[in-house]
Amino acid sequence: MKDRLRAMWCDHLSIMRGKYLPNGKIGDGDTRFCRSTYGVHYDKDLLDAPGAMMMQGLPDMELRWRDEDIRDGWERATKVVLGDLYDADGEPLALDGRGALKRACAAWGARGLVPKVGIELECYALVGNEQGRLVPYDAPGGVVYGTGPFTDPLRFTDDIWERADDLGFNVDMITAEYDSPQFEMTLTFDEAVKAVDDIVLFRQMAREVALEHGVVLTFLPKPIAEAGGSGMHINFSFGDEAGNNALDNGPVGGPEHMNDLARGCIAGLMQHHKGLAGLLAPTANSYQRMQPGILSGYWRNWGGDHRCVTTRISGEGGAKSRLEHRMADASANPYTAVAAVLQAALLGVENGYALGPMETGDGFERTDAKEGTAVDLKRAMNDLEADTVLGDAVGRLLVDNHIFMKRKEVIKTRDLEGDGLRDFYVYFV
Repeated sequence: MKDRLRAMWCDHLSIMRGKYLPNGKIGDGDTRFCRSTYGVHYDKDLLDAPGAMMMQGLPDMELRWRDEDIRDGWERATKVVLGDLYDADGEPLALDGRGALKRACAAWGARGLVPKVGIELECYALVGNEQGRLVPYDAPGGVVYGTGPFTDPLRFTDDIWERADDLGFNVDMITAEYDSPQFEMTLTFDEAVKAVDDIVLFRQMAREVALEHGVVLTFLPKPIAEAGGSGMHINFSFGDEAGNNALDNGPVGGPEHMNDLARGCIAGLMQHHKGLAGLLAPTANSYQRMQPGILSGYWRNWGGDHRCVTTRISGEGGAKSRLEHRMADASANPYTAVAAVLQAALLGVENGYALGPMETGDGFERTDAKEGTAVDLKRAMNDLEADTVLGDAVGRLLVDNHIFMKRKEVIKTRDLEGDGLRDFYVYFV
């Protein structure tokens, strides 16, 4: 079989959509999809969501890519590419999360700064039992920071790493997380759009390679009720016009050594804390993780080397200076999530928001923070709708579509719990 092309994009539900195309499409190209995919829900219900144009004939949108963005795929004789979506008038599609991230990067670029991003993905491994139900993968020696065959008897993570190396992904780490069978997979820092392109392709590759081993790898925030949650931590910094790290304020990091740029970014993230949750923790399942005292990004707080705060300032200084936002989970579209974090941070810098004192509590029994996120998806959508400043910055139509779809999700999931709620999402996230 000649090489074919798998052209893909990440939708409003963080599902990878695409087509297999013939060899002749390998190069600069385009293909069309139905725009009303932006009205399709997890259960395949087609809804008249803002911008989806369901009642206007379900028209086309166009995915365009450049030859230089085509890369080797993980399937036999298959190249892969991510593209940008355009509407029928040839304008960038306002619903596209990748486009929202490019707008956020351009806004920072107008200040002479290039956002750099590193994303930490957490996930669980599930397998089918004799009754056809998904159960936790049996890793009898799985412990936090575990490695080796007791942590992963099938060694599917070795296969993921090997494929990642072959495909040019820069893996920073794979390890077992706190609860078994939970894993963390991290790629190295890069410019924001490339970093998120890499993470969405890596996530898809990891899920498909794991499936070859009979493992369903899920990035759901809380797939096992009695176990801990999985996050998608967003680390970021900025390159200046000289190529230096703009957060660098000396060789030592931490709160005592922050510069004004870092303080402004954190102030923006604190100001828009509640609105951010609607985009960064966007499923009903997210709010089983988004609770106080479980390292989830629930509290409106910030601090130094403290895993119980939402925005954490790295203790590493110099070129490694960075901020870590710990709220998101991977049921979010990673493009939209990173765009929202960058836009909230920029609003803090531009508007001069005041930054309150840092967290001094332990985060378990005592916290200085008095305000957290919503405790369920319904209230999170109300908070996002109320934060019009953040919504306008991220993209008004994208956010309106998101709120509409998620309010429908509240209804669809209100009678689900336990494995029933997990199974509503598990094969997509």
